[in-house]
Amino acid sequence: MTAPHYPGSPPSGPGADGWRLFRGDGQSRQVTFPEAPPWRRFTSAPSGSEPSKPLPYLIGPAEADVVNAALLLRRPLLVTGHPGTGKSSLAHAVAHELSLGRVLSWPVNSRSTLQDALYRYDAIGRLRESNLRREQACEEPPHGQGPDIGSYVRLGPLGTALVPSERPRVLLVDELDKGDVDLPNDLLAVFEDGEFEIPELARLPEEQDRVEVLTADPEARVPVVRGRVRCSEFPVVVITSNGEREFPPAFLRRCVRLEIAEPDGNRLRDIVRAHLEDADLADVDELLDTFLDRRASGELATDQLLNAVFLRKGGVDLSPGGLLEAVLHRLGGTV
Repeated sequence: MTAPHYPGSPPSGPGADGWRLFRGDGQSRQVTFPEAPPWRRFTSAPSGSEPSKPLPYLIGPAEADVVNAALLLRRPLLVTGHPGTGKSSLAHAVAHELSLGRVLSWPVNSRSTLQDALYRYDAIGRLRESNLRREQACEEPPHGQGPDIGSYVRLGPLGTALVPSERPRVLLVDELDKGDVDLPNDLLAVFEDGEFEIPELARLPEEQDRVEVLTADPEARVPVVRGRVRCSEFPVVVITSNGEREFPPAFLRRCVRLEIAEPDGNRLRDIVRAHLEDADLADVDELLDTFLDRRASGELATDQLLNAVFLRKGGVDLSPGGLLEAVLHRLGGTV
């Protein structure tokens, strides 16, 4: 019996192992890579073009109402939930549905600082450029004719989100709970005031009161006057957290909180249909039941179910004890 083939999935080919590109036998061969799963395709859009349509994102009416409350209040949306429940994808869904352009992303880690998110000033690079010009000219350049300082100032994702614009930008602050314990408090003033200062530009003489600086958008510059950036529309800020630690009450008071629960069986079926709309879902129920059973005893992410369905539709044997264990492995606890 020929294994089923889903368009865009690994080809079944002759025999039961046509999907095996790598044989592990030490022999070199030319293989044709099949099309990747829809959620693992990477395409580069031309500079300045509209972002590509994101994958379908399904959320319940109650959760959508919380998102709307944050939009109306111009408050950051703090999204919590288990890994793989779609916290980060929510920012891209909002940007797509409201036509707000490219999402600005700030992935937080233990070394992240507010300064990095607002802007960076490459003083060393500017000094090197100034010295190079001096050596080539064999004399000191006239006052005010050194390297353009704007070429050495780049706004970070948060700084770019606060640039004045007719429509708000979407800023994803991903996994804030992985940052320094003081980082949430550091963000309070910026979130409250909607502005920040770049001291290196504020100290310039009056004839240099307007400087064009780089941004987090590719090949984009914006003017900064007297070193101050102040938003005209507060950005749509989506902050994600895996719940690894609690945030200060002062920070929580300024956020609208959304807890994304793990999707139930019906929601999971809808998600599979949305992502693999051309697939025959006749045998999805078996994988779905297995997924729900395993999730009951340990963390599993929704994309793991999508991976399993995609492989099954490509003719891959996902019998228990084999590849199924590698695809539907627990995310928490001992492996």
